[in-house]
Formats: sequence, C-alpha cells, structure tokens
Amino acid sequence: MNEPRRVIALDVGDVRIGVAVSDPLRTIAQPLEVYRRVGYGPDTRYVHALCERYQTEDVLLGLPLNMDGSRGGQAEKVLAFGQQLTQAGMNVYYSDERMTTMTAERALISGGVRREERKRYVDKLAATLILEQWLAAGGYTVPGTQP
Repeated sequence: MNEPRRVIALDVGDVRIGVAVSDPLRTIAQPLEVYRRVGYGPDTRYVHALCERYQTEDVLLGLPLNMDGSRGGQAEKVLAFGQQLTQAGMNVYYSDERMTTMTAERALISGGVRREERKRYVDKLAATLILEQWLAAGGYTVPGTQP
C-alpha cells in the first residue's frame, strides 16, 4: 500500500449489515450506518458505492467463527459475500468477530439505551468494534486472508 486510505468494515448478518469506517490513516474507527440487506447484487453495489464515497477499495468483513475457531454456516455466508465483493474489484480482508455483537449489545445496555433503540445501533457498533480490533492488531494483512 503506497498511501494510507480508509477501510470500510462490515458486520454482515442475514437481514442487516452494520457499517463502520476508518480515518484515512487507519487509526480511528467510527460507526457509519446500518444497511438492510436486499440480495447479493444490490448489497455488492451498496458496498461499492460506499467505497467510492470514501475513496477506498478496502473492505473488512467480520468473520463469525464458532467458539472453537471452526467455520459455521454464518461464516460460510460471509465468505461467499466476500467473494462477491472481490469479484466486484474490492480488496477484502477478514477478521475474527467472535463476541463483537454481544459486546456491542452489552455496551448499549450499560449506556441505558432502550431495547427498541438498541436494534438501530448494535450492528454498526459491532462493525466499529471489528474495525477497532483489526486496526489495533496492525490491520495490514493480505487481502482475502482469514484468521
């Protein structure tokens, strides 16, 4: 990588995708939004538009591994989505995201956020946690690598 650029982080679920973005120097992660999934084609175009908006090609996907480190059904779905993004020209990275949604939920509860409101925030907060952990670990792995 010649010049630092932002990273778009995604917490991919079956219904929603939580989105976070880094600053150009890759030191700060901030929550961005929650996207309601439509299908591989529209979802890929949405992520591509995000990359254009933030002038990057780098996308980090949280990989929901099982507690023993193996890949379950949801991890396979995330990997399949990652392949779609790669085919669309994006650099896709993966990061172990075990427990991030639970951590995000607990943070919102401790902050006094009501149950109805938590649904609006938990996915983008989880994406932010995924990105923070990846950045703290160095964040400069080879595209397409899994933990």
